[in-house]
Parts: sequence; C-alpha cells; structure tokens
Amino acid sequence: MSTELTDRQKNDLHRAMLDYLHSAGLHRSYEQLKEESAQLDYEPDPNSKTKDLLVKKWTSVIRLQKKIIDLESRLAQALQDSAGAVANPASLNQRSNPDWLPTVTPPKLTLTGHRANVNAVTFHPRYSVLVSASDDSTMKVWDWETGDLERTIQGHTRRVSDCDYDSKGKYLVSCSHDLFIKLWDVENEYKNVSTFRGHEHSISTVRFLPGDDRVVSASRDHSIRIWEVATTHCIKVIKPHEDWIRAAIPSPDGRFLVTSCMDHTARVIEIATGATKAEFRGHSNVVENAIFVPRNVVPAIAELVGTKVPPSTPEELSVAFVVTACRDQKIKVWDARAGQCLHTLVGHDGWVHGLAFHPNGRYLLSAADDGSIRIWDIKTGRCIRKIETGERFVSCLAWGRQTTGGSAPADAGAKSDQGEAPRRVNVIASGCWDYSVKIWKP
Repeated sequence: MSTELTDRQKNDLHRAMLDYLHSAGLHRSYEQLKEESAQLDYEPDPNSKTKDLLVKKWTSVIRLQKKIIDLESRLAQALQDSAGAVANPASLNQRSNPDWLPTVTPPKLTLTGHRANVNAVTFHPRYSVLVSASDDSTMKVWDWETGDLERTIQGHTRRVSDCDYDSKGKYLVSCSHDLFIKLWDVENEYKNVSTFRGHEHSISTVRFLPGDDRVVSASRDHSIRIWEVATTHCIKVIKPHEDWIRAAIPSPDGRFLVTSCMDHTARVIEIATGATKAEFRGHSNVVENAIFVPRNVVPAIAELVGTKVPPSTPEELSVAFVVTACRDQKIKVWDARAGQCLHTLVGHDGWVHGLAFHPNGRYLLSAADDGSIRIWDIKTGRCIRKIETGERFVSCLAWGRQTTGGSAPADAGAKSDQGEAPRRVNVIASGCWDYSVKIWKP
C-alpha cells in the first residue's frame, strides 16, 4: 500500500476506517487499529472530512457498478440495433426521430422521493441527468434513463422555486422562498460554492444568462436582479412591474428578458437599460409564464397568423414573438415588437404553467392544473393531443436537451437556446403536485 498511497492519503484512509469502526460499535477493532496505525490522537469528529467517508465511497462503488452493468447492457442493445438498422434502415430507433411526440400512454418513468410539490425541472445539457426542485426545500438529481435517484441537494430552508444548469453543465443555480440564490458545483458533488443575497421577498425564478457569467432572478419584491457569478454581486436591479414577478426568462442573445407578473401582464425588458420595449395586455388573470419563440418556430407562427416571415437577422427573429401562459386557462402568442396579441390557444381547463417548444419548430407543449399536457400544432393553433398525467396539478414542464459539444443547444425553448446545434434526445419531464416527476420518452 505504501507504494500506492502518499502519507497523507494513508492517514486519511486510516482515519476513515477508524470513523467507520467507531460508528459501527466495533470498539476492540477500533482501539487495535488506532494503536497499529499510530493514530493515538484520533478522536471521532462529526465535522471531519472523513466522517462516513467509507460508507459514501462504498455506496458510490455500488452505484457505479450498477451503472457499468446498465451501460454494458445498453451498449450491447445499441450494437444489435445498429446492426439491424444497417440491414433495415426503417428500423432506426425512435429516439433519433426528430418529430417524436409523447403519446397518451402512461409515462415511461415516475420519479418519487420528494415530500412536497415539485416546482421546477431542468435537464443537464450533456448527461442523462435531471434535477427537480420542490416545496420540501430540496432538489433531487435523477438519472432519467433508469429512474435512479443520484443524490438529494440540501441547503435551502424553504421552498425551492426554480433551478437551472449553465450551458456546459458545470454549475447549477437555484432560488428559494428563503430569499437566497445558491450556486452548486456539479463536478464537486454539487457542493454549494456561492450564495447570492439581496432580494427582499420570495424568489420565483433564476436562470443563467448566455455566457454563464451572470444570472437573472425574479421576485415577489417586484424586482428583477442581475448577478455576477464570479463575485455574487448584484450588478443591476430592474423594477418593471409593481407586483409579484412570476418569471423573467432571457432571450437567446442575452439582450432582453420577458417577464410574467401577477398584474396580468407580461413585458419585454432590455437588460442594458432596464427599459420596457413591449407590454402585453389581454389576459384576465395572473400570467404564470412567458418565453421567447425560438427562431426555428417563426415560420410556423407566420403561417398561423397569415403573414410572411419578417426580413430580420437571426438575432431579431429570436425576439420577434413571445408566448404567455396564464391562470385564465389561455395561451397567447404575441408580436414582441408591437405588443399585439396574434392568436389565443384555448383548451386547458386550469391554470397554465409550463411551456416548451418541440425542437422541430412545429409544436408547442403546455402543462396546466387540469392535469394534462397538451400538444399544439403551431401552424393551425389546434390541440392535436392531450396527455393525462394522472395528477390534477402539473406545475412545470421541460424538454430534454443534450449536446455533443461544449455549448448549449440552439433554440431549445424555455430553458436555454444559445449556442451550436446539439444532439437531441427525445425526453420530456413534468413536475406535479403529487410530489413526483414524470418522464416521457420513446
């Protein structure tokens, strides 16, 4: 062992073994090892870095063994499918189908473990990992391929209302009704590395801005705040509303935000100046969510409203239209320049919360308190499919995204649409008030 471990590593290992023997009640072995390893000064310390280290490592090894077995099985299946696809191209796995839509059958997986309502779900941009945020003050990290719970993230003291990965998946940011925003180091076992302080009331949403060097948050204190990740300083405060701001979602280029508010309106805000560029009035209740329309969806919107695609740069097209979801059970499509309502999607029987665009640019998915996820054909404005989740309240919705490179996907919809084109995965997650996360995939 002396040729494999440094003196410091040997010392840490001995202390971890002593900690385990003491906690397991193996006192004679504990005293014997203490003497033979020359650790006579060792005393169990609940705050020591070696506390429960052997148990954690052991469970990690078991989890990795399960992963290896699962990956070997999937590799064998993939090789078999690949061989079959060469012989019969029509037999390609559905997951490569860019037009895949979830069916009305039950979800592939139901992830349980939270002890209260699930408020937000977000996918890792590279790996088959999903994070859910809950009223139980925790976040949970799941493998959405297998349904395994990877870990529980604790640090907030009240409801965790939103969470978001950066474009490379190195950091996770979360916000809570405890008035704090926290940054978690994904590659260091989700260690909390920063806390942002400044909001004076419950925080509704938090998202990374393109470039990952800033985050934006929206709060019940009527403010939107821009934070510098490196210093945790609040570098800008914007107050476009005089009521609880339910969400503030950045545009693909990071120049604008679209807000939704308890005052029944949504607005487009220029980040640099804090100026309101457009205001959307027409809903008769609280606007729960608002997102920019990705540029690959613009042709379908143009066909819906019977107009031509405006001659614009790609950046301008990415902020040309906005979609809002409201407690009045309606979804509205807006001209983001004129502030004009272009179309209203009617069909839900409850408050509408979640919005996500299909990557192919032809469909919009929505989730509501009527227990359903609905799929809308954007060109016609018709609901073409209703998926019953089995739970009355569906609070959030996300489309899986995964990349082969280092950037976030282009036009991914509600979460992030900045960067080069990704390798898509067909997976959808919804968070529900039955404390579960439901996964739809081929």
